[in-house]
Amino acid sequence: MNIYTLQTPKACPLIGIFCIFMQKIHKCNRLLGRPSTVRYTKIMAILYIIGTPIGNLGDISYRAVEILKTVDIVACEDTRRTLKLLSHFGIQTKLLSCRAQNEKKAAVKVIDALNKQQIAAYVSDAGTPGISDPGAVLVHLAVSAGHEVIPIPGPSAFASLVSISGSMDKSVLFEGFLSPKPGRRRSRLKELLELNIAFVLYESPFRIIKLLEELAEIDKDRYICLGREMTKVHEEYIRGSTAEVFAQLSKKNEQLGEFSVFISRKKTG
Repeated sequence: MNIYTLQTPKACPLIGIFCIFMQKIHKCNRLLGRPSTVRYTKIMAILYIIGTPIGNLGDISYRAVEILKTVDIVACEDTRRTLKLLSHFGIQTKLLSCRAQNEKKAAVKVIDALNKQQIAAYVSDAGTPGISDPGAVLVHLAVSAGHEVIPIPGPSAFASLVSISGSMDKSVLFEGFLSPKPGRRRSRLKELLELNIAFVLYESPFRIIKLLEELAEIDKDRYICLGREMTKVHEEYIRGSTAEVFAQLSKKNEQLGEFSVFISRKKTG
């Protein structure tokens, strides 16, 4: 007995042609008196997790653009920001809000779409989802429901800053944003510095001076690389000891943009 397993995903016309071909083989076998069985198996839909630019729209990949054009739905952190990105590339795919505040509820809607064999994508406001951004809840629910989740690599402030830090640290820990509460922030900074490995922090323009001040107070000689407005027109990088970088940035009357800070396990000098 010949057994053929036919897969019929929505977004793959070649598989559809193959299915028709196999049905004809099945029909011929039946006419010739050869027993055969054709089984149709359901392919679970796909969720793409897509990295998007952290500032410069030219950093998006060709693959990301093509997928955003062809999926049935794009779940995103902020529909207004994602609409600007899609409009820039002439993409008119349907959007669904899936931000941190409603991620679980919105993720259920994405799972419903996947259950209907629709193909979905998720993007955060900037960078790679799940890295100090929403996305983990959606991925967990999609995997639990049996759907395939595929990453589409893209920009990341974390990876970009490490690449130009020049510290040659073997291990790097990603911490992201620390607690805005002074006591908790300072306590966590001490813990991170005592780990004796490099780590990366994100910080807002409203708290960056305080962060650098506390770093300098705890360990004034630790080497750091600070990135501001990365990939944008006014991007800036400052390297040196915690004390040196704090002193240099403190001279400015106003802090603008988002900051990423690489803290090495090594000291300057």
